[in-house]
Amino acid sequence: MNTLPSRIWRARAALAQTFGARLGPLLTGLGVSSLRIAGIAGMALDPLFFPKLRDPAPLRPIVVVGNPRTGTTFLHRFLVSHRVGAGTELWQMLYPSLVEQRVVRPALPLLERFSPTRFHNPAAHETGLTAVETDDASLFFRHFDGFFLYGFLLAFADEDLRHHFDPAVRDTNARDFAWLEALWRRTQVSHGQDRVVAKLFSLGPRLPAFLGAFPQARVLYTARDPLSVLPSAMSLVTGVLDARFGFWRLPEPVRRRYLDRLYTALVELMRRFHADQQAGRIPGEQVYLVSFDRLMRDFEPLMGEILRFLGVEPSASLRAAITAQARTQRSFQSGHAYDLDRFGLHADRIREDCAFVYRDWL
Repeated sequence: MNTLPSRIWRARAALAQTFGARLGPLLTGLGVSSLRIAGIAGMALDPLFFPKLRDPAPLRPIVVVGNPRTGTTFLHRFLVSHRVGAGTELWQMLYPSLVEQRVVRPALPLLERFSPTRFHNPAAHETGLTAVETDDASLFFRHFDGFFLYGFLLAFADEDLRHHFDPAVRDTNARDFAWLEALWRRTQVSHGQDRVVAKLFSLGPRLPAFLGAFPQARVLYTARDPLSVLPSAMSLVTGVLDARFGFWRLPEPVRRRYLDRLYTALVELMRRFHADQQAGRIPGEQVYLVSFDRLMRDFEPLMGEILRFLGVEPSASLRAAITAQARTQRSFQSGHAYDLDRFGLHADRIREDCAFVYRDWL
């Protein structure tokens, strides 16, 4: 599991055994490897054509962190769309070199037809190659590794491989943070901005290390009632798996094993962040806790607090956009439907497993 070929082979084996998909996963893994090689070559050339990349100034990233379905996508895209910072689009994660991007950009409409984003239910998560997306995807594309690999593919393996993705067991921080820095510098140059706004749901368990590597970072951690978060996140993931492989046609024991693993991993993401926060391992001046309920019902004053935390003086247009969005937020109704029973969950179990969320965050 410590090498790219071993991860590709494990993923191929898990999907072949579970879904009978043998060629597709192998081609995907080889495609990721090819993109990685092309990216390495292009990025070596980038500083020759984009001298701003040689600027050694430390990064000041704004990072939205939190479990899927806690408002991270909305907050991330709102900040990017109003130029609080630059956001990385999905195609830029696939083709991270600025030289590559000059070549690929004209072909984006054609590439969109073959994008894996076509398997997403737009009622759950609207996306596409030109959408600003979670930077977890960039780690998957670059290293074929991380929570994406476990949650979407390797949680189907006979052996539970979650420990391979536990930062306390297998530390990939140096590798991952170096990659994020290289990607974010290119995002800033590409968009002509001096700050990046990123989103990384898997960063919760390793925030102390991240803040050590990026001491000027500011983190917005989103929290929401787990009774809504967990089934919604599981619906999002299984929706993609069903559209691509037919997840709900699997035998019930296979589905149950996978869903139990996914649930455990999602709870653990919150638990690890909470443990570090309570132990004082996360500097309070670098992390701001964002309540989903306030994001929906108290948007205008909340955004004022967030912008002060980020050290951003809002322009007149940004203030107007916040006021307009506040009206929209109060009447918003999601079209994403889900229920606990479908995922073998019970409210009492969630409340017990996530008691720390209710006690300290909500």
